[in-house]
Amino acid sequence: MYPDHPHRVPAQRAVEVHHPTPLPPAIVHPAPVVPVQPGTIPAVASVVLPDGRVVTGYAINHPQPSPVVAKPAVSRAAVNVALGGVGFLAVCGGLLLLTSFIAALTAFITQLITLAAVIFGGWIAVQVLTASGDKGGTTVNIRKATFKRNHFHG
Repeated sequence: MYPDHPHRVPAQRAVEVHHPTPLPPAIVHPAPVVPVQPGTIPAVASVVLPDGRVVTGYAINHPQPSPVVAKPAVSRAAVNVALGGVGFLAVCGGLLLLTSFIAALTAFITQLITLAAVIFGGWIAVQVLTASGDKGGTTVNIRKATFKRNHFHG
């Protein structure tokens, strides 16, 4: 019964049956054969469904995510810069020691030259000052002396 017409009875509908139209067979091209390494062929798995059918196929191995590689706390670039700085400081320290050594060697040579000049100058001064004085030998003061037959009587 229809709610808007209480006395009307619905008519019987005819049942329609639809039959599927078969598809013509498709032209099957053989799939290209891809060479596979012997150890990489997956295993064939069979599954029995509840209604008794058996489904056979290759087991699919789900790709596992690659393990997360722990990054170091300090980047490699920072480590390289730090090592370069340490090397530079070592070289600068070596150059500082080298310049200090050269300065000390120069001062030492200057002192040796000054010492040699003082000693040599002192020796020359002693030679010059003693040359005007007594030259060694006998000093004879002649006063009222008489010479008789080449003999000196003093």
